[in-house]
Amino acid sequence: MTEKRVAVVTGGAKGIGRAIALELAAAGNVVIINYNGSKEQAEATKSQIEERNGEAHIYQCNVADFQACGRFFKDIIEEFGHVDILVNNAGITRDGLLIGMTEEDFSKVVDVNLKGTFHCIRHASRQMLKQRRGRIISLASVVGLCGNAGQANYAASKAGIIGLTKSAAKELAGRGITVNAIAPGFIKTDMTAVLPERVKEASKQMIPMGKFGDSQDVAKAAAFLASEGAGYITGQVLCVDGGMAM
Repeated sequence: MTEKRVAVVTGGAKGIGRAIALELAAAGNVVIINYNGSKEQAEATKSQIEERNGEAHIYQCNVADFQACGRFFKDIIEEFGHVDILVNNAGITRDGLLIGMTEEDFSKVVDVNLKGTFHCIRHASRQMLKQRRGRIISLASVVGLCGNAGQANYAASKAGIIGLTKSAAKELAGRGITVNAIAPGFIKTDMTAVLPERVKEASKQMIPMGKFGDSQDVAKAAAFLASEGAGYITGQVLCVDGGMAM
């Protein structure tokens, strides 16, 4: 049992998830770093938090597995007594043009990105309803608002997260639980670093601010939505995209 707020970050081992975990820890929360296959990176994130005098714990769970998610949250509640913040960040891509996309590639992305978000909200909200408080933040994407060639599966999963967010917000608002989404644009990560320069330059032309975002930009937005100061904000999609989706 802990008196500090407990924040669960799925896919918190690296990239945007790591930045969010670090930011929430800096705000004084106990951070649960969820990972699936990135144990070493999860341990590295935990070490970074502890080096800054924060508290973090790592838990393995495949969010695409409904029963595993149930055990994951049960274990957290048994150890810490409550769950106050859930950040649904875990996600994958399997890009390709629609005409050649396999059913497996479509289903895999939806299973992790959209169903994984549902699984975690479903299990975490049961505890939050008992507590009559909670913050749920899900990572969508500007492609969920605008679409993107070569990402039909990813765009569909992120658009689904937006619909799920708004529906959950309406259902849970009466019990002091806010549910919001963040829609990042082009954020500098390991995934985007390997793109050809011509692709990067073409992408910049689509951004009114003329530059890419940083994972810290998304983390700051998540920390705000998780804070007490965001208590009257729910059902919203906050675009962190330099104006890309205007």
